[in-house]
Amino acid sequence: MRLFGIPNCNSVKKARAWLARYGVEISFHDFKKQGVSAELLQAWLKQVGLEKLVNRQGATWRQLTDEAKAAAMNEAGAISLMLEKPSVIKRPVLEKDGKIYLGFDEAVYQTLFTNTISHGLQTKADRTLHERKK
Repeated sequence: MRLFGIPNCNSVKKARAWLARYGVEISFHDFKKQGVSAELLQAWLKQVGLEKLVNRQGATWRQLTDEAKAAAMNEAGAISLMLEKPSVIKRPVLEKDGKIYLGFDEAVYQTLFTNTISHGLQTKADRTLHERKK
């Protein structure tokens, strides 16, 4: 299980905070520092498609030339763009049990981690309070 993104992205911050609050341990892959492979992008594209994986709402996309945007309309062009500018990848990307989930949606995370949460795992703040009372 891994979370991919850029640390200063608000959606990534929300996802990481939610995961930490519920004690979900997960490795974080920073697109900016660690990059991303063409093979991984191809696998993700097979799961969610080009329209969902390429973030056309962000500042990076808006700053692209029309030529660059047009080149990203097919898989090869989109992969090339995402390799060059990983900030155009919709974030965060949660990889769990062979599937990926894009963006942060608390309801989706609650469903995905129901077993973790329902097995008595409290928030870290609750555990800290409990430990202090001992």
